[in-house]
Amino acid sequence: MNPTASEQPRQGTMGLAVAAIGVVFGDIGTSPLYTLKEVFAGHHPLAVSAPNVMGILSLIFWALIIVVSLKYVVFIMRADNNGEGGIMALLALVQRAVPSGTRKSWLLLALGIFGASLFYGDGMITPAISVLSAVEGLNVAAPALSALVVPVALIVLLLLFVIQRGGTRRVGIWFGPIMLTWFLVLAVLGIMNIMHTPEVLLALNPYYAFHFFATHGGYGFLVLGAVVLAVTGAEALYADMGHFGRSPIRLAWFWFVLPALLLNYFGQGAMLIRDPLTISNPFYLQAPGWALFPLIGLATAATIIASQAVISGAFSVTRQAIQLGYLPRMQIVHTSEHEIGQIYIPFINWSLLLGIFALVLGFNSSSNLAAAYGIAVTGTMAIDTILGFVVVLSLWRWNRWIAIAGLIGFLTVDIAFFTANSVKIVQGGWFPLFIGLIVFTLLSTWKRGRQLLLQRLQTGSIALEPFVQSMIAHPPTRVPGTAVFLTASKEGVPHALLHNLAHNKVLHERVVFLTVMTQDVPYIAANKRMQIEDMGHGFYRIFLHFGFQDEQNIPKALLLSKQKGISFDMMQTSFFLSRETIISTGMPGMALWREHLFITMARNAESAMSFFRIPTNRVIELGSQVEI
Repeated sequence: MNPTASEQPRQGTMGLAVAAIGVVFGDIGTSPLYTLKEVFAGHHPLAVSAPNVMGILSLIFWALIIVVSLKYVVFIMRADNNGEGGIMALLALVQRAVPSGTRKSWLLLALGIFGASLFYGDGMITPAISVLSAVEGLNVAAPALSALVVPVALIVLLLLFVIQRGGTRRVGIWFGPIMLTWFLVLAVLGIMNIMHTPEVLLALNPYYAFHFFATHGGYGFLVLGAVVLAVTGAEALYADMGHFGRSPIRLAWFWFVLPALLLNYFGQGAMLIRDPLTISNPFYLQAPGWALFPLIGLATAATIIASQAVISGAFSVTRQAIQLGYLPRMQIVHTSEHEIGQIYIPFINWSLLLGIFALVLGFNSSSNLAAAYGIAVTGTMAIDTILGFVVVLSLWRWNRWIAIAGLIGFLTVDIAFFTANSVKIVQGGWFPLFIGLIVFTLLSTWKRGRQLLLQRLQTGSIALEPFVQSMIAHPPTRVPGTAVFLTASKEGVPHALLHNLAHNKVLHERVVFLTVMTQDVPYIAANKRMQIEDMGHGFYRIFLHFGFQDEQNIPKALLLSKQKGISFDMMQTSFFLSRETIISTGMPGMALWREHLFITMARNAESAMSFFRIPTNRVIELGSQVEI
């Protein structure tokens, strides 16, 4: 489904633009299903009148222009990390721009981690509200089937998550054609209704948005909490930049997706002006009666694709978090031999499904879910703006006053949307914030716990080079083969080596101290993957460098050593791993409850053997106790 970087030049910008339509724009592309309905019939309903419809359409138009087109497509997408986008890539840029160890660095890091955490809350609500809103077309086409809406939605969602294990490559080839058809249908439906009420196009004038606020005051501000539903999914344009590139996404947005969305919103608005009663479901009532069931099928397919993009995004963010040291190792299944981005993480898959089922059963309708939707999205948007302008000022060094003016402009819009959505917290907005807080606690606890664990392991550890010299001067018995000792420390002797010497009294004829290092770039070229230091007498220190999107396959990476004059025969190589039993002692560093949380996470982490793809019959694990 997602093209690899090597495939992109061959496919060309136009081909990638079409592919991007099938993946990137699903979330924002299905917003017409529920946005106007929520504005006029949601928790803060607005009277369906011509002035109100014109004001809302003007707000939606300028929200799409300012938030999506200008902020994300034109500005934020410039901030790529070696072509990769998303909040984790943006956070990596910020860490380069701001000196580490400072209070400013810590605050920005915490902000970025919280923004990434909010993604998981959004990742649960998007499939729930999208699929529910599509299936709710049954209320229009066959009211007698209304009782089946929730069960059908649950079945569709269950099937979507069940197929994740096998990968989506086979069905993914249909994503592009289905979404192309979807956006064309949006445009056609919109044009059909605009032709009957062409004066609706006057809402392009921002006067109608300002007049709406002048007329409604504070209540008009609350309506922004529903208007923001039109721009949910904007972050996906940035997050998926690494798969398709900046130019194809921009081309698809400006020349196809944006016009189709605007035509449909304005078409719905034209219909509401003519017949206010169509507010019961303005999206489906745009279509003639004979087209309702085909439209429900197409809408359901489009929402499945939108949900798939969110699920794949959750897998991708999780892998990045694992490899950057914010989450423990988890089982990662590669579902494609050709595309490195095609992965499946069982724990995340079933956790998302559990949360989505809870949302669907708890809220029962897309309108109720809309009350919970938006708070996580607007929070992430505001964080993106802040981090983006840190990059602008500290890394790109743009003119300070121009940058500050841009920051104030974009942040004013973000804060307005976020504040308007904050009133939804008691109506359901607490759910994505609760999920985000849980994920933030897990990410920050694991990062801090690993730092403390490494400090404890290094305390009192033996320096590596003097140890090697003593082994050379007074060698124990050397046995044939190669011993690879995995170690996170660059300077200390691995505990597994000390235990092996203490118990077996021997050393292999070739001893390798191997350290895996994850960089803050998505990919590392093969010629930069490995560093080898010959310490003499069969002792070697090897550093393997991976990007946060690379598969960390140690046996495969060690094959690169042939180019550097060293070869590894896996049948003659043993991997020695340390397995630490962590004991909480209440020592300074972390609260006691966080220590217990860290220990629980460590116990449930996938073994280094599985994560690094090391053959099970070549691994020896040696345990030790560590107090934190």
